[in-house]
Amino acid sequence: MAAKAGAAASFMFMLFFLNTACQAQLSPAFYDSSCPNALSTIRAAIRSAIASDRRMAASLIRLHFHDCFVQGCDASILLDETTSIQSEKTALGNLNSARGYNVIDKAKTEVEKICPGVVSCADIIAVAARDASAYVGGPSYAVKLGRRDSTTASRTLANAELPAFFESLESLISRFQKKGLTARDMVALSGSHTLGQAQCFTFRERIYNHSNIDAGFASTRRRRCPRVGSNSTLAPLDLVTPNSFDNNYFKNLMQNKGLLQSDQVLFNGGSTDSIVSEYSRNPARFRSDFGSAMIKMGDIGLLTGSAGQIRRICSAVNN
Repeated sequence: MAAKAGAAASFMFMLFFLNTACQAQLSPAFYDSSCPNALSTIRAAIRSAIASDRRMAASLIRLHFHDCFVQGCDASILLDETTSIQSEKTALGNLNSARGYNVIDKAKTEVEKICPGVVSCADIIAVAARDASAYVGGPSYAVKLGRRDSTTASRTLANAELPAFFESLESLISRFQKKGLTARDMVALSGSHTLGQAQCFTFRERIYNHSNIDAGFASTRRRRCPRVGSNSTLAPLDLVTPNSFDNNYFKNLMQNKGLLQSDQVLFNGGSTDSIVSEYSRNPARFRSDFGSAMIKMGDIGLLTGSAGQIRRICSAVNN
């Protein structure tokens, strides 16, 4: 029995050591010598894309989230379908919904011109999310770099692990905890929804059949989302300041003006009500927690060192 306990302890220590060593390889200065203009090149591409399409800011933040929640932050979400890869782009949570692939591809192309084979697509996604936040008035934060790219993708995992718009608070908390993120992290990350838009089919049930929704708000949303049809018609999650990164999302929730069920459950008599209330009163705390949660999320399931590869183009594995 003692021998088994000792072996188990040794195994856990080794896991801790390997994880710590993996994390230690990441650094905001990772490309300072190998590609000193990488970050400015990525930033220019991201700013150009958002200047042309303001919605792209929310899309790039969401793309990073959807990447990290499936296999970790490894750029698997960017891989196209092949005979050996089932693309995550066609998963239920991404199909006709996730955007920004072309923006990451463009940034990668520009970086490859100055530093071929050096900067990973996974790092570009992480940097793009930070730059998108900063461009629309959200927080900037130091992105740890040094990720490598996956050579696989999993539509099955994407279907199983990406949160859905109809989930309960308990289900959402559990999903985030499995990724090493707390309920506070989850609420802070959800604040980026102040920039987002949703398709009619994702909120139809809520605006017609839910009781915990402001009547005037529901009536306004029904104008563009009838009981039947118009499934893909878009509506902003925040009607007040849909193009700015602010804390209005939380103020909306406190007025029962959350568009998605998965938004309103954050303030519906449950354990996260106090966090929503805090962020509605204290935008500085929200911004600080959002940046910290994004950094923490960026550590999920990393490939570093000799694992994975640096893909030459983000949509395909190197030959």
